[in-house]
Amino acid sequence: MSNRHDKGFETICLHGGHKEESNRAHLTPIYATSTYTFDSAEQAVNIFKGNEQGYVYGRFGSPTINEVEEKIALLEAYGLSNMNGEPLELKAILHASGMAAATTMLLSNLKAGEKLITHYSLYGGTQELLDKILPDLGIEAVIVDFHDPKAVEDAIKADDAINLMYIETPANPTLQCIDIAELSTLGKSYGLVVCADNTFATPYLQQPFKYDVDYVMHSTTKFLNGHGTAVGGILIGRDLEKMNTVVTKKHRLLGANSNSFEAFLLNNGLKTFPLRMDKHCSNAEKVAEFLSQHPAIKKVNYLGLESHPDHHIAMAQMKHAGALMSFELKGGYDAGLSFINKLQLCTSAVSLGTPDTLVSHPASTTHVGVKPEDRIKFGITDGLIRLSVGIENINDIIEDLNQALTN
Repeated sequence: MSNRHDKGFETICLHGGHKEESNRAHLTPIYATSTYTFDSAEQAVNIFKGNEQGYVYGRFGSPTINEVEEKIALLEAYGLSNMNGEPLELKAILHASGMAAATTMLLSNLKAGEKLITHYSLYGGTQELLDKILPDLGIEAVIVDFHDPKAVEDAIKADDAINLMYIETPANPTLQCIDIAELSTLGKSYGLVVCADNTFATPYLQQPFKYDVDYVMHSTTKFLNGHGTAVGGILIGRDLEKMNTVVTKKHRLLGANSNSFEAFLLNNGLKTFPLRMDKHCSNAEKVAEFLSQHPAIKKVNYLGLESHPDHHIAMAQMKHAGALMSFELKGGYDAGLSFINKLQLCTSAVSLGTPDTLVSHPASTTHVGVKPEDRIKFGITDGLIRLSVGIENINDIIEDLNQALTN
């Protein structure tokens, strides 16, 4: 079932992209080889010229990697059609990390003297890439409040160098939610390339390609792998020709490739992906309700709460509010560190999307490299805690959070 659009989402998670292996292995093996052989010199010529399908070198891909790529492309395209009413075909490229996927996407679409437009409250690594790496390459980021379409349009109209729009929604860690349809339509009307980071929502809860974006990317380390066993990233594109040429070439030359072992772990995680997400989401609803009533907490950022300013946007474009939230402690920085230290069940770690509940303090970890004044401006306060709700017994999660907040 390598390329079937007529199966259910759960079935694709199990069987999508799979091809029968020559030794009839039930599961696609880990192809632990750096290179591949050819039947003849002529076959090598044909494969290198693209006239024949085949594997060449580990950095260029493997059967293990390609199965995962096809599977995730099918998930992002699930139920969607192209302009001709046919099932949407997408191309995905697996990377060594989400940051590698972002780098490939940016360098495939921007060159020195050009700019991208984006919003505040991005993942800390992405923000540092924009602040500390791209400027050395002559590429600048213009940051605008994406809740203000007029301000976005004015910025685009005022600067012909802006060629790409980068959306992260829900955003990390404030759970800011951007209207993908509105922003994508605006960007495309000015000829911009539009990319959406879909890590927090996953294709199970949100499909940005529905709103005509050009690229979607994920840190597969998170919910797609779902077990915290491997780092990875994936870039999915709509323009098949560009993905197979320019983007593939950048990916390979940057050395941003994944490997068969981590692809194997990701593939295993995807098999239970929908089941895990349902439990993550149902637990998160109950945790958000508990936190919103706790006296030690000033504010809860969870898209499922009507108090979140982006609640209605999220409910319009997401199947569920998801498993991520953040909350602001009244005691500030010191209260944040104290809370982390008192946890007994929940895990102190900076990642997200694993089966266990993960808790982090962005001001002292993921966003420590962002200027404090920018961090505060973006809503990442000294007392902000990010919470990735796991699939433990809900009563146990709430009990641990409560004792850490009250003792």
